Amino acid sequence: MTAQLWITGDPETDALLSDDMFALLVGMLLDQQYPMEHAFAGPRKIRERLGSIDPHAVADADPDEFVTLATTPPAIHRYGRSMAGRVQALARTVVDDYDGDVAKIGTTPGAQGPATGAEVLSRLRALPGFGEQKAKIFLALLGKQRGIRPAGWQEAAGHYGDEGSRRSIADVTSAESLTEVRAFKKAQKAAAKAATSD
Repeated sequence: MTAQLWITGDPETDALLSDDMFALLVGMLLDQQYPMEHAFAGPRKIRERLGSIDPHAVADADPDEFVTLATTPPAIHRYGRSMAGRVQALARTVVDDYDGDVAKIGTTPGAQGPATGAEVLSRLRALPGFGEQKAKIFLALLGKQRGIRPAGWQEAAGHYGDEGSRRSIADVTSAESLTEVRAFKKAQKAAAKAATSD
């Protein structure tokens, strides 16, 4: 397991993401239509303004006050208002389904041992704001950088689980790798645009 993540390049923010699994999950939720390092800085802004990033505190916060918190410059996301609702829905699901402990997404209830990669992927996909791709990227991030490797995790994560890839935030460990991931994403967008114009 990487002792310290390098995602935003800000030591305090990256320390929070390294130490708090819910913060990391919220960062993944915010990572869409927004630069990666800014998305993953969102959990720290929430902690500073709410006083906590604990899922219970986030879920129980007054929705209107939470929207204000999320949209106050610098906002947690380009679409701060809608993302505020998604963050609270995510927190509520983690509280209700996993007792507020994100790590329980990777275990099987009833002391049956660890869940498989496919099971963890299915649980991630069921979270508010998480689709197939986001769930696979987060599974790859857990496996590659947090040492959470349920059986079959690489297969379940698809190409995001490939060793040495530069496809997603799961592969970002430095400023250089962030640049490489950005270049990959840019090339993918260009290829998709070219395919639709043919």
